[in-house]
Order: sequence, then C-alpha cells, then structure tokens
Amino acid sequence: MNRLEKKITSLKEKILSEVEEYYKLSEQKGLVAPNPYVKYVWRTWDEKELVALVGSALDQKIAYGKIGREFEDEFAKYLNTAHAVSVNSGSSANLVAVSALKAEKFHGKYGRLEDGCEAITPAATFPTTLNALLTNNIIPAFVDVDIGTYNMNLDKIEEAVNEKTKLIMLPHTLGNPNDMDRIMKLAKEKGLYVIEDACDSLGSEYKGKKLGTFGDVGTFSFYLSHHISTGEGGMAVTSNLELKRIMKSLRDWGRDCWCEPYESDTCKKRFDWQLGDLPKGYDHKYVFSNIGFNLKMLDIQAAMGIEQIKKLPMIVENRKKNFNKICEGLKEFEEFIILPESVPGADPCWFSVPLTVRENEKFSREGLVKHLTEKSIETRPFFAGNILRQPAYTHIPRRVVGNLTNTDNVMKNTFFVGCHPLLTEDMISHILNEFKSYFEKK
Repeated sequence: MNRLEKKITSLKEKILSEVEEYYKLSEQKGLVAPNPYVKYVWRTWDEKELVALVGSALDQKIAYGKIGREFEDEFAKYLNTAHAVSVNSGSSANLVAVSALKAEKFHGKYGRLEDGCEAITPAATFPTTLNALLTNNIIPAFVDVDIGTYNMNLDKIEEAVNEKTKLIMLPHTLGNPNDMDRIMKLAKEKGLYVIEDACDSLGSEYKGKKLGTFGDVGTFSFYLSHHISTGEGGMAVTSNLELKRIMKSLRDWGRDCWCEPYESDTCKKRFDWQLGDLPKGYDHKYVFSNIGFNLKMLDIQAAMGIEQIKKLPMIVENRKKNFNKICEGLKEFEEFIILPESVPGADPCWFSVPLTVRENEKFSREGLVKHLTEKSIETRPFFAGNILRQPAYTHIPRRVVGNLTNTDNVMKNTFFVGCHPLLTEDMISHILNEFKSYFEKK
C-alpha cells in the first residue's frame, strides 16, 4: 500500500469512526420519549447500518452492483430459496412478479398470463397488491376475508375459480400465514400460479417453512415500517430460474443481456447475437427482450440491508414476544374487541396487532382510536379497507365472488397497534392501561 492509499484508508476509517460516534451521541440526545410515546413503527437500525451506508458511499458504490448482489444472496439464504431479485420497493416486487408471469418469454407449467385472465385476491388489501394486476390487464376476482385471521376465506377462494382463473395473488395479511397446504393443493389441482405477497411477513413460517417460498414468487418490502428496512426497497424471490431471469430483466429496463453492472461480454458473444429484427451483431448490452422498467435498489440501501439481516433473529423474537404480551393483556376485553388468530401450523412474525371492535351501542372504533391517539399511542386502519370503495377503484374491471360483509366490517371496525421489536415494557403497559381506562369508562 503506497502513501496515498494509506492516507485514503486512514481517512475513511476516521470518517466511519466519527459516523459511529455521531450516531451514539444523537441517540443520547433522543433519550426523551418520541412523540407519540408509543409509535406504530420504529426503525431497528443503529450505527452499524449508518456506517455501512456511509462506507458504501465513500467507496462510491452507490448504484446497484456488488453490494446489491451480496444482499440478494444473503436474503435468499435466510429464506432457504434459490433466487432473490432486489428492487426499489415491495410494490415493485409485486409488479415484476406479475409482469414476469405475463412476459412473452415466460414458458411456465401453466402457460403465461394473458390479458383478461383473472387473479383471485382479497378486497381488503393494500393498493399495490392490486395495482400489479390492473397494470397487467389482469381482472381481479375479489373474495371476502375472515375476521380474526384477516386472510382470504378459503371456501371463497375455491368458489372463485373458473375457466379464466390463472393466478392467486395471496397476501399473508400482517404477517399471518394462510393455510398453505390447502392453497397449494388447490393451485396444483386447478393449474394456478401463486404469488405470495409477504411484504408484511418476513420471518413468518407455516409448518417450519418461511412464507414467500411456497408459491411461484414471493414478494417482500423493506419500507421503514416493515420487519427490516433499507428506507425504501423490496425483493422478489423464486426457486424458478426462468422467472428469476425474467424478473431481473424487467427490473433492468427489459434488457436481454445478463451481465452484472460494470461487466461486459459474460456470454463471450456480445457482438454475435441475432435477435428480433435487429442486424446481426447488434451490441447485446442494448438488446431488449422484455418491456421493462428501471426498478433497481441502490448499493447504499443494500449495505444497510446486509446489516439488517443480521438483526433478524432479534427482530423476529421481539415482535413475537411483544405481540403475545399485548394480546394476552387484551384478553380481558374480548367482549369489546376481537383478537387476532392464526391457522394450525402457522408461526407468524406479526407486522402489527389487528383488533376489530365488536358492534355495540356504547362506542365505535373512531372513539377508541381517538382515545389512544390522545394518549400518544399510534394506530392505523386496516390498509385501504374495502378497496372497491376507494375513489381510485370504484370503476375498475372486477368480479366479486359472494358478498364482502367481513371486508366492510374491517373497513368500519378494524385497526391495529404496533408490536415492533423496540417496544419497551413501559410502552406495552401504557397500551394496555389505556385500553383498560377506555373500556372502564364505557
């Protein structure tokens, strides 16, 4: 190492040391409880993620590259699946998953999705679970959910299947596993693809297997509120090499070339291809075989993600512990609220604690939520509620299977409080005490 290299290395080490000290001092300054006192979500990163992010920037590894690929490998390893494709959000993960199953180059076991085919999905949902279908001209077949699990009613899923059905777009709601034995049995019998929207479900398992690894594709989000966070970001995982290649192409502008960033001529025939109506020898790095996008994650985000994965055992353990403490403490109020439940074989790592107010004449969800808010406890409604009642979706093409009674109930009466891994005993006590205070007055 020459003098310049030594100076650069020394300066980098000094900067990263200062970043670590800055973080620790800023945490000391923030020891006063945040407002609100009990946040619905809270970050789980510390000086390690901050140092990784700044270190990546100092090395000028900013755009997607080697660090991004390392994050993909570590994520696939955690899930025990073959392939992971990082993207810039969980919404984009849903988009590339659906788009890959519809791509002309896809030759799957049940053919490819086509315009006008149908996908079974819940009406109580998050918008971008649905939007990936609408963007691809796939008709959603909406079914109702079960109160308690908040997942699609399995009987209604079976009832919804017709000759146009090609896909089950399957959210694991708030980290709560669906009955994957029954879902996958139906999919196999009827020749249906399955996309697991596991954006809320990292660390959740069904009969010892991680969610997101049962279907053809699983999708995850790394937004601030999710189990791990890179600020923004997401991942699509699959055991199917063909789907992995197509999803990666869709993420990378739709290009045919499989060279990694900053690499060329991996195939050793960069100027020898004859594809489409292009002249023979057209530069393979600029051949586009899919109608794609630019949805890549940044390396500086991936650097954070690598550190976040190391914290997953703690995150999963604490989320489960906090969820159980809150639910156990709320059992005495079951005459007023419906507590969440899971199917046999499920081991959820909950995103939050969903609660449904029972119909009564004394109080409403709005009254309870207002009380909690005034006591510095954050809450959220159940995503979009019945999405067909949202302004953007009143006139979308759709098929509704049966009634949506529970979906409307969820829209009116369901909300959730946080169970994030950094809740303290005092915070959990505060939550339970304020529920008690409210119900005692009623």
